[in-house]
Amino acid sequence: MQSIPPLGQLSALQQMMTQLIEPLSDSECRRCFHDSMPPLAWLYGRAVFLECRLLRQRVQDEHDITDRVAEIFTPGTLAPEIQWQRLPPKDHLLNWALELQDENLMRLANLDRLPDHPLLADGRLILLINQARAGLYEQMLQLLVERRLRQSEAYRVTQPLHAALPVADLVGVSQGHYRIGAKGDPAACDNEQPAQVVNLSNFRIDRQPVGNAAWLAFMEAGGYATETYWSGDGWRWRQEIADHPHHWRRDAEGEWYGVSLNGPADLPPGDPVMGISRHEAEAYARWTASLGGDLSGAVLQHEYQWEVARRTQVLTTSGRVWEWCANRFEPYSEFRPDPEPEGGAQQFSADHHVLRGGCLHSQPPLRRISFRHHAAAGDRNLFCGARLVFPPQEP
Repeated sequence: MQSIPPLGQLSALQQMMTQLIEPLSDSECRRCFHDSMPPLAWLYGRAVFLECRLLRQRVQDEHDITDRVAEIFTPGTLAPEIQWQRLPPKDHLLNWALELQDENLMRLANLDRLPDHPLLADGRLILLINQARAGLYEQMLQLLVERRLRQSEAYRVTQPLHAALPVADLVGVSQGHYRIGAKGDPAACDNEQPAQVVNLSNFRIDRQPVGNAAWLAFMEAGGYATETYWSGDGWRWRQEIADHPHHWRRDAEGEWYGVSLNGPADLPPGDPVMGISRHEAEAYARWTASLGGDLSGAVLQHEYQWEVARRTQVLTTSGRVWEWCANRFEPYSEFRPDPEPEGGAQQFSADHHVLRGGCLHSQPPLRRISFRHHAAAGDRNLFCGARLVFPPQEP
């Protein structure tokens, strides 16, 4: 989709989201496959609602469609359970969505017929719609993985995963002043702005995200049972979860495999570990640092370090898993809130941490270097992994 113009990208996203729920029953579309996530039907309907809110309500001052469904598709207006109960049947939802989406595409294809509005400058309107849809599409995929995890599927590992201690395959970034954040990008969210200049000390960063084999070494070394590797909050959280990544399971022989959208599969040793919380990522970093030698001083990356490494192209591998960062999700200096489509001012209050880089399922609107994803430290149902940074090499 990267070379497709924004309007074609929107059409593709609309079709992709529809294709996710078309094969499912009405009850599956309404079911909550994870305690912290809404049903598929709600995510699908919310994408249509946001599209109409930006185009019809904000730009064209037409409120009838959005006003009728705002209580259902706006978080916080009603208790989530009530919103989900009010969802229309799947067939009605699809008919409603497809009719609106076709009309919206026609209107967006004829921007000269729309009234003057700041959201039309530099194509920002379509870019914001695409970004909102891309995020909701990825959440739908997360729910479908949760659906697979709940299914009983017999699987036998053919290539067992063997533990391998992490190695120091690092690349250095020199001390200096570097730019972070979005500059002159009409797609940018308010939380990416304004662009900043930051002063970073020398550091080294992993060429690759943490892999499956290294994570298994952490597990076999008692990483999940050793309190000293965990923060206080992390250790309390640890008592409530299983001692392995969210997407990992064992076969009848005790061998580990992973569950993805396509079902169970062997875990390649070098592939990034997926389905870990920030608490787990932090514990892994402390365990890695305890190994000493070239691994001494290992910590989770700060988002500035990740972005600078990507901008200077010393880091060329990303986008396979969202990567947890050490810092909280907070506004940049001189932040100015923007309500469209959902501004960072509200999101900053959620006590989240930053994730960077995108995953295999992330669509192009979410893959720009300045994009900041975020989640609670205990979330592990995202397509998330980790990358570590290290002190500069001794002379």
